[in-house]
Amino acid sequence: MKKIISLFSIVCLATIVLVSCKDKTAKNTAEVKEKRRPNFLFVLVDDQSPFDLQTYDPNSILQTPTISKLASEGVVVDQARNMGSMNGAVCTPSRHMIMSGRTVWHLPPSAEFQKQTDPVAIDEQTIGAVFNRAGYKTMRTCKKGNSYPGANRQFTEVHDATKRGGTEESGSAWHAKQVLTYLGDREVNKDEDPFFIYFGFSHPHDTRNGTPELLAKYGATNHKDPNSLPAANDKQPELQDNYLLAHPFFHGHPGLRDEERVSGVWKNRDEQTIRNELGREYACSENIDNQLEKVLSKLEAMGELDNTYIIYTADHGMAIGRHGLQGKQNLYEHTWKVPFIVKGPGIPAGKRVKGNMYLLDVLPTLCDLADIEVPETVEGKSVVPVLKGEKEVIRDVMYGVYAGGTKPGMRSVKKGDWKLIKYDVMDGAVRETQLFNLAENPNEYLPEHHKTGEMETDLAENPKYAEKLAEMEALLLEQMIENDDPYRLWNQPQIN
Repeated sequence: MKKIISLFSIVCLATIVLVSCKDKTAKNTAEVKEKRRPNFLFVLVDDQSPFDLQTYDPNSILQTPTISKLASEGVVVDQARNMGSMNGAVCTPSRHMIMSGRTVWHLPPSAEFQKQTDPVAIDEQTIGAVFNRAGYKTMRTCKKGNSYPGANRQFTEVHDATKRGGTEESGSAWHAKQVLTYLGDREVNKDEDPFFIYFGFSHPHDTRNGTPELLAKYGATNHKDPNSLPAANDKQPELQDNYLLAHPFFHGHPGLRDEERVSGVWKNRDEQTIRNELGREYACSENIDNQLEKVLSKLEAMGELDNTYIIYTADHGMAIGRHGLQGKQNLYEHTWKVPFIVKGPGIPAGKRVKGNMYLLDVLPTLCDLADIEVPETVEGKSVVPVLKGEKEVIRDVMYGVYAGGTKPGMRSVKKGDWKLIKYDVMDGAVRETQLFNLAENPNEYLPEHHKTGEMETDLAENPKYAEKLAEMEALLLEQMIENDDPYRLWNQPQIN
């Protein structure tokens, strides 16, 4: 009897130990799972106005279901901007700001037309280097040129090529293929280190050679004859509300490629040309959406999607007929603003925030999300408090610059609903001031748009708003000083 009791006790004890070990193992597994470091998929497109997307303009006919789904499952930042540029290739300083977190006048020398691309100390404090040191596997695919070579080199794996064609090999699908191959290799190698993927596209930047089926969908053709107009087509996007046949004054950049030498557009701003070009833009943007869907589906199949932060943005916006302009060398909202959408662990779904962020806030935001120390060289701010609803904005005032043409160029400042743009170009031949209330005039209508509302126009010459104009002028000078702007406009105190 004693033996039976003893045996029973041993079995019970073994069972308790086994259950206890099992519980402890399960707990440890749960803790390991809980402590998994997040992955990052940073998606950057080339030349896309936020107002192309239905997420920012519900009236747009551009169909991007993947991006819209991303927005519904994450946070949309309404007020995200590229601080500006000191050269005509706006994407160059923009990408330097993204990579380094530095303000426009504090960038390495390669930001200015990439005249000097030798390694500099700041290269080691850019996205790829920072995430490498933190134990991430880093991979990048994007266009070649007009970027930040010193930062691009920091990624462990680089597959860069400019792909602006309409085929699988020559277009956006090529960039997606690089990411899919990289993810496939991770699966084969059973790589468990967290990853940071910089998923860049060469489109919708011109030449906007979309796929044949998407060009047909938007009624567009790859027009190549400078002596004729592209064919009109009812499927083409309608002209934007702030379209003009010509800008009311010269923008101050003689012979600029993006304004006058884009294939299929040239100097034309007529309805047929612009609607065709919008169709080409939309065809390229929908293809980007298709490629993004492939990558997100792959992440989901790998069981990585829920543990991955997805950031979708552009290097700057584009005009394409708005205000009679074609390129990115202006400071109207369609070009100064960028789309910015974030989805990932702990990010609330279906939320819109104001933000007041610059693209130079990307690096500190990524570091914050990854729980990585932000480099001391960074001048931007983390947007995470805004994404999580702790703040409405990360700054009250926003400053914009375009000094890529004749100097000093254009400057802008925005606070609340009010926005000022000033132009000082062509050796003083063009000196203009514009004042907008964006709550009443979000499209920045000019007198040439012939709107009837008192505030649906440029208010700089209206004496009723003289006090507001003076306030914004003072605010602009304050921002120029704060950001070490090397220039002054004609009606500002000059630098000694």
